[in-house]
Amino acid sequence: MTASPESRPIIAITMGDASGVGPEIIMKALARADVRARCRPLVIGDAGRLREAGTILGSDLAVAARAAPDEARYAPGMVDCIDLGLIPPGHPWGRLSPLSGEAAYRYIERATRLVEAGAADAICTAPLSKEALHAAGHKYPGHTELLAHLTGTPEVSMMLVAPKLRVIHVTTHIGLMDAIRRIEPDLVERVIARGHAVLVKAGIGRPRIGVCGINPHAGENGLFGQGEEEVKIIPAVERCQARGWQVEGPLPADTLFFRAARGDFDLVVAMYHDQGHAPVKVMGLEAGVNITVGLPVIRTSVDHGTAFDIAGKGTADEGSLVEALRQAADLAPRREPGR
Repeated sequence: MTASPESRPIIAITMGDASGVGPEIIMKALARADVRARCRPLVIGDAGRLREAGTILGSDLAVAARAAPDEARYAPGMVDCIDLGLIPPGHPWGRLSPLSGEAAYRYIERATRLVEAGAADAICTAPLSKEALHAAGHKYPGHTELLAHLTGTPEVSMMLVAPKLRVIHVTTHIGLMDAIRRIEPDLVERVIARGHAVLVKAGIGRPRIGVCGINPHAGENGLFGQGEEEVKIIPAVERCQARGWQVEGPLPADTLFFRAARGDFDLVVAMYHDQGHAPVKVMGLEAGVNITVGLPVIRTSVDHGTAFDIAGKGTADEGSLVEALRQAADLAPRREPGR
């Protein structure tokens, strides 16, 4: 789908960890005509680092350092970058760096403020290193929690999207025992509601939602576990059904993901991190997208890490970023001419 130039949403693309593959996949993605046809990409990062990545790739794209979004031209062959100037020339690739962690934080902070001010329509994030972020003094488990803090949002959910599969998580970056303790009916209901809302916004009028159990076989009527499904999940499912929503569960996770990929469900509600992440990454790591649901801003992300082992070599695949940009453009509010 090609939109008119002025109606295309402005997507703030954060450069992520400058020591990782973020600069390379951005330069690869922004060389693609299909990306430019969907959105106006505005990188929040370091122009010098993008140029270094372009040199590694042999890219013909020029990088223009901009001080503010209204300076961007979105011209063919040009990458517009809000240049924070935080990464020195020759900064090492593929190594954990507190400097890169600090820069990654600043890119996210600036992008968030731009969207809040109406200067951009959505955020799409290249990968950061949680370890580097922590080394820089920012103690967040990842992008999701950082964005919730920056926007003053008390609770958000992580949704992963892969070919044929969408998964939203009740808990994410906590240990398994802590996750089981945290799961309770009100939280499960809120997560289902956030997933339902984002699918309706995306044009799915009556989403079919399957909810995972916690135990093998979803507890099998009390045979496994200590009644967690009956206490923690079933009340939430029943309340959602009372709203007229198509919600089914708790269901055994081992068959639910197969059924969802087959087309029986539009969304799977996973109870904990690995229950949802593993099937998505098997289905399509290269094309997977991470969407933060519940924020006052639209945010999508690649569903892979910084790949320090290949950073600076020009071999990283841009497919997940391209898909994340497509999702961001589809979810972003439409712009009026002249905005």
